[in-house]
Amino acid sequence: MLVKQRRRLAALALSVAAAVTILFSPANAADPLRIGFSISATGPTSPAGKQVLAGLEIWRADVNKKGGLLGRPVEFVYYDDQGNPANAPGIYAKLMSVDKVDLLIGPYSTNVIAATMPAIIQANRTTIGIFGLGANKEFKYPRYFSMNSQGPDTGNYSKCVFDLAAEQKPMPKRIALIGADVEYSRNALDGARANAKKLGMEIVFDRTYPPSTTEFTSVVRAMAAANPDVVFAATLPIDTAGIIRTANEIQFKPKIIGGAMLGLLVTGIKQQLGPMINGYISNEFYIPAPSLQFAGTREMMAEYQKRAKELGLDPLGYTYPPYAYAAGQILEKAVTATKSLNDDALAKYIAANTFDTVIGPISFGPNGEWKEPRIICIQFKGVTGNDMSQFTDWSRQVVVYPPKYKAGELIFPFADASK
Repeated sequence: MLVKQRRRLAALALSVAAAVTILFSPANAADPLRIGFSISATGPTSPAGKQVLAGLEIWRADVNKKGGLLGRPVEFVYYDDQGNPANAPGIYAKLMSVDKVDLLIGPYSTNVIAATMPAIIQANRTTIGIFGLGANKEFKYPRYFSMNSQGPDTGNYSKCVFDLAAEQKPMPKRIALIGADVEYSRNALDGARANAKKLGMEIVFDRTYPPSTTEFTSVVRAMAAANPDVVFAATLPIDTAGIIRTANEIQFKPKIIGGAMLGLLVTGIKQQLGPMINGYISNEFYIPAPSLQFAGTREMMAEYQKRAKELGLDPLGYTYPPYAYAAGQILEKAVTATKSLNDDALAKYIAANTFDTVIGPISFGPNGEWKEPRIICIQFKGVTGNDMSQFTDWSRQVVVYPPKYKAGELIFPFADASK
């Protein structure tokens, strides 16, 4: 009995000593600074969501190497929203009211951001949404900022397809619009309709399909029957593959085809499709071309590609990781400059300043969108087989827009480029 009592007293003494150490040690002054978000770690948008998470984690590692934020190590609190807009509002409510995170970031993707905005607005919190297309156009919430490069007008998202069409002689006049029935595609297609009207183009086909669609033969055949000169598509990754495969099978060859087909941003999908993507135009957000190298870009991408091998992610990661990392950089600069975690102070600072990031300088205008759009369009040329290395070759993914970054001419019509 005496031995047991001594053991209990010894354990109690150790517990008290540990508590005193925690209470009075300098580490207590450096309790983690917690940043909360949701991410699609599973579900239909998880191939991109996992890359976003990797980009954020690389930023966290880098900022912690520098001593964290406000002298505190950065810690993430996040939950899987499965890419389902219905899940995210509850997650953010928990992050804010139960987890009581210091800062918010995200969510990722237009559909999820739009669904989550009311919860964030109600709590008067500041956030940086990652890849939201016009997600704040209805809310006009002053504490939301967008990591998406279309700028103040969703029409910029499709502008390259229309500008390239306008350069051809004679200019193609008949256009088809297609996309998933989700917020992202609807916003992109709204902008495309406005662009078509400006150029006097006739919309001969305009259709959305349920996001659960897996068979596209009837949709693509109906689009081909409308005989468009140009096709602008705003499609999710899996849809992209289905539509391109079907177009190839039925030999559908309009004069210009492509646009905001998210699958063409995923290396694995490009590999699977191989030569079928020749001639397609693809919106790109970041590519490591010589004119698009900024402070820290090379190092960040090298770290991502090293991690990607271990995590089984997209081996190149040209789009999602650098944008996520840049979102972290913006939050980091705002916190450091204001020496504050106050949402109002952070929002005012972000709105008023320009930020140097791994994807270049960024400043924000109305609705938290970029003041200057930066959509880059490439055309696939000469893709053969399924070897990944060709997707690091910029002679096979030629920048054709905008003129500032242009590296080659659009091959027109599509039938010539698809050979």
